[in-house]
Amino acid sequence: MAGPTTSGMACVALLRGINVGGKNIIRMEALRASFEAMGFGSVRTLIASGNVVFRAARAESRKLEASIEKVLARDHGYEGKVVVRNLGEYARMMRAIPPGWGGEKGRRYYVLFLRHAIDRASLVGELEVNAGVEEVRYVPGALLWSARLDGLTQSKMSKVMGKPIYGEMTVRNLNTTRKILELLRQGG
Repeated sequence: MAGPTTSGMACVALLRGINVGGKNIIRMEALRASFEAMGFGSVRTLIASGNVVFRAARAESRKLEASIEKVLARDHGYEGKVVVRNLGEYARMMRAIPPGWGGEKGRRYYVLFLRHAIDRASLVGELEVNAGVEEVRYVPGALLWSARLDGLTQSKMSKVMGKPIYGEMTVRNLNTTRKILELLRQGG
């Protein structure tokens, strides 16, 4: 295989459920090595929860998801799903976040990244929310979920964990989501 690419498109792979609760443990240096072995360049990880920024010669997210999942299963026994977004897709999603979302004190803010198979605005209507406590919005590529800190125990969004669609998304807090964009803009 050729060496890692130094050109191409900046992308992020968001791994679902690694290093959480003692399951799917993957060291970040081993994860980076797997991505470099796939020929990706400028590989960087952000915190140990499965955020890998890299450069890819081709930036077709769906194809990258499948090939990355296959290699991670082989190298690490990881059977989870991966969401890949290139810089353009990620930046469009971030621009779609309403101004001021994430700025209200006393609330938690999360971005639920959607795999392509479930990426649709109608998904919001399929979820149960407690309107006085939380809010869910759709932007292309993600759901935005915010909840009052004093009402987290009354959230109904936890019910999504029992639905098949839960396996097709991965969650990041808003601060991590913003840091990923910074890394993407730096080129990996």
